[in-house]
Amino acid sequence: MDFSELITRRQSVREYSSRPVEPEKLEKLVEAVRLAPSASNSQPWKLIFVDQPELREAVARATFSPLVRFNAFALQAPLIAVLTLERPKRITQLGGRIKHKEYPLIDIGVAAAHFCLQATALGLGTCMIGWFQEQTIKDLLEIPEKTGIGLLISLGYSEAPLREKVRKPAGRMSAFNGYSGEPGEAKLTGLTIEE
Repeated sequence: MDFSELITRRQSVREYSSRPVEPEKLEKLVEAVRLAPSASNSQPWKLIFVDQPELREAVARATFSPLVRFNAFALQAPLIAVLTLERPKRITQLGGRIKHKEYPLIDIGVAAAHFCLQATALGLGTCMIGWFQEQTIKDLLEIPEKTGIGLLISLGYSEAPLREKVRKPAGRMSAFNGYSGEPGEAKLTGLTIEE
């Protein structure tokens, strides 16, 4: 499928079948994350697949509670991917401090997008999960104490129908040459260009 179709088909899936994900598809997902761009090429992540049934269930249960149940669908997913936050290169750390930017969080977002788009191209469903009990999952997966978890992604086959995307109109989320600029509108007020 072309890219426009791919981004239209990608959706947050919250219903999964028990069909396992084939190893060759997991290899393609690893490669998609491996090739994601990152600040100073730090690649500040590690991708952990959790498919062992008891462990996967324990990780899934750490994404919801009796009061906050919106991630309970994770119990259905045959696989949960965990993206850790690794220490970036020193230049990235320094640049982040100077510019007040969390470059590793940006990087992991790009890596997660690569993962989800590749999964869609492979006929798989995904849902990014940002609400979870981090320490519980770190203990379950023996993640080092100084390593954080950026997010989880449920993964599997789904028969869920393609939903219409509810998004802001293009004119409300994009502009040209300034925060509220229209296409072709000049914005050089008060500036001169020297030769």
